Amino acid sequence: MKTPVFKGSATAIVTPFQGGKIDFKKLGELIDFQIAGGTSAIVINGTTGECSTQTLEESTAAIDFSVKHINSRVKVIAGTGSNDTQSALFMSQAAEKSGADALMMVSPYYNKTSQRGLVKHFTFIADRVNLPIILYNVPSRTGLSFSADTYKELAKHPNINGSKEASSDFKLIGSTLAACADDFFFWSGNDEDTVPLMSIGGLGVISVLANIIPAQVAQMAKLCLDGDFKAASEIHLKYFDLTDKLFIEVNPIPVKTALNLMGKNVGELRMPLCDMAPENLEKLKKAMSSVGLI
Repeated sequence: MKTPVFKGSATAIVTPFQGGKIDFKKLGELIDFQIAGGTSAIVINGTTGECSTQTLEESTAAIDFSVKHINSRVKVIAGTGSNDTQSALFMSQAAEKSGADALMMVSPYYNKTSQRGLVKHFTFIADRVNLPIILYNVPSRTGLSFSADTYKELAKHPNINGSKEASSDFKLIGSTLAACADDFFFWSGNDEDTVPLMSIGGLGVISVLANIIPAQVAQMAKLCLDGDFKAASEIHLKYFDLTDKLFIEVNPIPVKTALNLMGKNVGELRMPLCDMAPENLEKLKKAMSSVGLI
């Protein structure tokens, strides 16, 4: 039986940029805000962190900084996935040397692969690192989804811990849990799925929403772990419209905009991401105002 990397709420943290460079002072402030809110883990260099527009040096520096700044207060999960197996291995080994607690690895995108290729790709990397790996299934971005049989095969590897599941495919999740619940764990990769997924055995969420309301997301996840789904659902529904508006444009455009509206000053987006359309900005402001964030 494996031990899950974490339980509860992990934040897929944004990367603050100022003048085209990572603002490490601000990143430290954001991390402290998360930890104060009860976040269980920080995911650095995820999709929300705009990893796809960071250089290798920037990605490595962000992991190094986060490990040192967090200083074992919570888990550090480093995003190291790539559509190139050797690049993913290089980043994974670099994150291990930096002291990360775990890796999060998206399935290969653009070139994609077969289900057999997924097994070979992740097994190749898992054989060459000593950290637990959280797979990341996000077919809306990769054009590829894991099958239950592939999950079951990968669950046999001692270093493959589970999946951040952003497919909303509850048949896939249920089938996998029914076959290997003690050896493969699920975390919601969609904020709107957190309570439903945890109700069938998921262990938490890797959240975008937690960037702006870490305490509430952490409390919602804790209530689910405690079996109080009625109270968890009340939180879920209170922030449901806000969650929806955080994805009115491609992530992380709305969440970085929301943080700036809250005075967190996380800076600009990197192209090709750009400022929100005015009509969507007004919808986001209205949703934030309705729950007292601005």
